[in-house]
Amino acid sequence: MHDTAIHQVDNRYDLQEVNVRIFVFEYVTGGGMLAETVPASLTYEGDMMLRALINDLAEIPDLHLTTLRDARLDEPDWGADVHYVHNEDDFRRGWQELLGEADAVWPVAPETGDRLERSSRKVINAGKLLLNSRPDAVRVAASKLRTAVRLTQHGLPMVPTYALSECPRDHASCWVVKPDDGVGCLGARICRDEQELARMAAKESNGEVYVAQPFIEGVSGSLCLLCRDGEARLLSCNRQRVVVSNDEFHLLGCVVNGLTDGRAGYARLARGVAAAMPGLWGLVGVDFIVSEHGPLLLEINPRVTTSYLGLKDSLGENPAALVLDLIGGGELASVRTRAPAAIDVSLEAGHVA
Repeated sequence: MHDTAIHQVDNRYDLQEVNVRIFVFEYVTGGGMLAETVPASLTYEGDMMLRALINDLAEIPDLHLTTLRDARLDEPDWGADVHYVHNEDDFRRGWQELLGEADAVWPVAPETGDRLERSSRKVINAGKLLLNSRPDAVRVAASKLRTAVRLTQHGLPMVPTYALSECPRDHASCWVVKPDDGVGCLGARICRDEQELARMAAKESNGEVYVAQPFIEGVSGSLCLLCRDGEARLLSCNRQRVVVSNDEFHLLGCVVNGLTDGRAGYARLARGVAAAMPGLWGLVGVDFIVSEHGPLLLEINPRVTTSYLGLKDSLGENPAALVLDLIGGGELASVRTRAPAAIDVSLEAGHVA
């Protein structure tokens, strides 16, 4: 046995660490899609995030890192023990094995299909420390409708969000229709007339659930928050590079801390989101649009997001260490060294600068 103990008291954790084992699980590259052909773009983005997270954790003393790896992918050169999985049975066995050996688990999985919520519940049910948002918060954030209801109830500025079957038909402009539990730009498209709305509504007969939001002109942005117990510290205000092609949205990358105006207002927004969803924990992404009337929230991502790729270079701090500093119930760690720098993250070229 390794010399470590994790204690939970009043929903707070105390980690007494000597050779702490952390299982880092990225869904796409870790075998979650073994039964299908993985789009190259998803593999690429997942690999970049996993590499950055493991490299940051590897800088912290007394951590032993493990991860799962789809055997179809290239062999990585990361500072973690890699368990390769070849089929779905192998994946299930590997997950249980690494979960059983771990003291803590850091999942990076899509909310779609309740994947992140289920993984999170398995971690807690196994008595392990979950280095991510609590399952109940993930459940709310996984649904754009539930998120809109929760944030609106707390008086936060939200892009109006409707079930597709209930969106007002007298809207003067076009609509953005997207899966209720979708991730990022996947499945989101502009509908310009009743016929297009009807075509999207027909897909719901197959069990898919869609929401509609009015198309709002403005700058696409995101926040990266460090959250715990209803409190939040704003780490970055990011400008997202989103393009529309054939009425479909595509994320090309972002500039971490590329939004320099109005940071105090974004910090208030961050605190409001955390207060509205107190189960958010660790790193959390918040997507919004900067309209002519100010920022309007779009959705909450209760996990590591693409902005993580440039976060350390922007802050001059190790963001993984900031998350581990949350354990034990002390004050939220502060970013101490310097003013944040704007760091460009390109998903097209794998470039961070």
